[in-house]
Amino acid sequence: MNAPRAPLMPLDEARHKLLAQVRRLPDTEQVATFDADGRVLAQDLVSALQVPAFDNSSMDGYAVRTADLAPGAVLRVTQRIPAGHNGQPLQAGEVARIFTGAPVPSGADAVVMQEEAEVLGEQGGVPQVRFAQPVQPGQWIRRSGEDVQRGATVLPAGTRLGPAELGLAASLGQAHVTVVARPRVALFSTGDELVMPGDVPPEALPPGAIYNSNRFFLKALLHRMGCEVSDLGIVPDRREATLAALKSAADHHDLILTSGGVSVGEEDHVKPAVQALGALDLWQISMKPGKPFAFGHVRRSTAAGEAHFVGLPGNPVSSYITFLLMVQPMVLQMQGVLPQPWAPLQLPAHFDLPKGDKRREFLRVRRNAAGGLDLFPNQSSGVLTSVVWGDGVVDNPAGQTIARGDLVNFLPFTEWLA
Repeated sequence: MNAPRAPLMPLDEARHKLLAQVRRLPDTEQVATFDADGRVLAQDLVSALQVPAFDNSSMDGYAVRTADLAPGAVLRVTQRIPAGHNGQPLQAGEVARIFTGAPVPSGADAVVMQEEAEVLGEQGGVPQVRFAQPVQPGQWIRRSGEDVQRGATVLPAGTRLGPAELGLAASLGQAHVTVVARPRVALFSTGDELVMPGDVPPEALPPGAIYNSNRFFLKALLHRMGCEVSDLGIVPDRREATLAALKSAADHHDLILTSGGVSVGEEDHVKPAVQALGALDLWQISMKPGKPFAFGHVRRSTAAGEAHFVGLPGNPVSSYITFLLMVQPMVLQMQGVLPQPWAPLQLPAHFDLPKGDKRREFLRVRRNAAGGLDLFPNQSSGVLTSVVWGDGVVDNPAGQTIARGDLVNFLPFTEWLA
């Protein structure tokens, strides 16, 4: 009598279980700030200076002493201060012509933009000016440290560096930053039915053979997550070949990623090979597409430690979606980026789903010009065109029907692929 089948694991529980076993990689390196886009800080970035470093003008205009600005007062323009130059202290009755970014001279407590100044000509060779509008102390002055205070942690460890973060680091004088080493990922496929594009033309493709599409999008996704990827090709459906590939991959990588081949069939050698070299858990996750998922580790033979192992479903959409939901947070956590909760957008469905699935379902959809979501007509896990056509997924709870106009949880692909 067959044992009862274990219940499917909820997706959130599977993610928690996976991430609980992932630690930040210990190795770090220094890279030029110019080349650090997408890398993750290994240590806090603490400012050694104030930003701005000095009080400066945020306008082209005149630095003034507000105490001198009696109604109708005519003041002398005694100096000119461009950006990058220091002026002299202002004396009573004086103003300074000043330009954006220039240091505010001692004695000045406001800047008047040039459009609000009335230039009266010269007297004794000195330009004269007066101001008709009221002037408030502190106006148009950027104070020292108003952006960043000396000693402040401006970017904590675990920050993934993007264009804005790189600019901020540069504004603090950081020519180099210390970042977590890139995860080294070994990627291979198993299956005698797989053929690489270019090896066989479409018209000569043998019966039962398919082109290996998963390797292409998985490699691209891993690169976008900051990984160094070794493409180990297609491993034949033989036990010894699978063992050799896993041993070699574990010795030189932090993660081994495969798609397909983790099952109980006679030609599925990945499962027993991983178990022989380490440990493997097979999880049946309550999600659609992407129910089968394998996670474990393979011991290294040439050094201490082990490499993580992840086996994704073989169907391309299942593999793609499962990567986004499970592997993406994993490889970011390996770099020290803590997982963030999903923040779905609430958008109206412009379609009907009269019958909900028994599993939590991720429906491929696309935003339309009316601000709603259209549903791709074929939601099969083998239809890769659905993720090309779509710009995200609806996270639909198990058993949930959808009527046109209902607000649904939309997760755009850009949230994962940025």
